Amino acid sequence: MQYGESIVHPKADWLLLFYVGLTLLTFWLTWRAYQRDPESLLTAWFSTTALRLVLALVVVVTYLVRGGAQDGRNTWTFLGLFFALYFLYTGFEVWNVVTNLRPFSKQDLEAS
Repeated sequence: MQYGESIVHPKADWLLLFYVGLTLLTFWLTWRAYQRDPESLLTAWFSTTALRLVLALVVVVTYLVRGGAQDGRNTWTFLGLFFALYFLYTGFEVWNVVTNLRPFSKQDLEAS
């Protein structure tokens, strides 16, 4: 088989749980920063995006260091699943921001 034992990695449920926890953490941190200072929303959003990237890299490196690379082709399955979920999460977040900013852009153009 090209992808190892299975196409879906055995740790897929843990990855989904990691992303749920990461989503809750980044939402909470962004919300707390916004509550303290509404003008700091963009700074908080970019900071939590950077934090999400760092935590994702920590998970990948930890998996590889703890012997994940010895799984053979399952390593590619894990990495494919991990980054597919990461980019889907990031893509939906960017899509959400862009669609929610569109009304504000129209108001600014009409005011000019």
